[in-house]
Amino acid sequence: MKQSTKYASLQGKRIFVTGGGSGIGEEIVSAFAEQGAQVAFVDIAHEASLALCKKLAAAGLPTPLFRECDITNIPTLQKVMAELASEIGDFDVLVNNAANDQRHQTEGVTLDYWNECIAVNQRPLFFTCQSVLPGMKRKGGGAIINVSSISWHIKGAGYPIYATAKAAVIGLTRGLAREFGVHGIRVNTVTPGWVMTQRQTDLWVDEAAEIDIKKNQCLPNKLMPEHIASMVLFLAADDSAMCTAQEFIVDGGWV
Repeated sequence: MKQSTKYASLQGKRIFVTGGGSGIGEEIVSAFAEQGAQVAFVDIAHEASLALCKKLAAAGLPTPLFRECDITNIPTLQKVMAELASEIGDFDVLVNNAANDQRHQTEGVTLDYWNECIAVNQRPLFFTCQSVLPGMKRKGGGAIINVSSISWHIKGAGYPIYATAKAAVIGLTRGLAREFGVHGIRVNTVTPGWVMTQRQTDLWVDEAAEIDIKKNQCLPNKLMPEHIASMVLFLAADDSAMCTAQEFIVDGGWV
C-alpha cells in the first residue's frame, strides 16, 4: 500500500524527523516528500540515509536534508536542528520517531544501561519539542507528532525501560498540548503496533511471532511502515486541525 491521499496543506511545509533513515522513519520521510514538503531529518545510519535522499531526488521529489546525528547528544541535536531551520526555514511539523527497542531483562539492568535507554527513547522528545517551539510560535502554529508503541499497552515483557519510555510519550504529549495549544500548535501521539520493518523481521519475527500476530490483531494483514506514515501525514495536515492531546493507535486492532 502506498500513499493515495494528497494533502494540499502539506505542500511546501518544513518537516523535521528523527530517525528518518530507515524503517518507519524512512517511510515517513518519503511520504512527506511525496506531498511536496521539504523534509530535514537526522539519523546515525549514514549510508542508508544518503541512499534515501538519492532515491527521492531521482524520483523527482524534494530532496530531503540529512544530517548524521546521535540524538542522545542533546546539545548537538539542538545545534543541528537550528542549522537546518536556518537553511530551510522554521519547521511546521516535528515527528519524534527515533527509538531503539533493544531487548533486556529487569535483573540485568544497570543504572548506566537505564540512562542509555532513556537517552534514546525518552529524553530527545522533550528537547526537540523545546527546539521547534520558538519557530512554530513565529509561524502561529504547527504540528508535533510523538511516536509511542503498543508495548506498554499490551504489557509486553522483555523491554521494561523501553515500555516505560514509550508510556511516558503519552504524558509528554498531553502536557505539551496544553502549554503549546495557545500558540496554535497541536501535539499528538501515534502509537504503532508490531510494524514489519526490516529490523523486526531480521531480529524478532519468527514462526511463534507470526502466530502471535495472527492471534492478537483483529485485521489479518501485516502492519507496515506506510500504515504509520499515513496517520502521521493526517496529523500533520490541516485536515486534523482540531486534533490535539490525543493518542492515535495504528495496530490492526491489537490493543
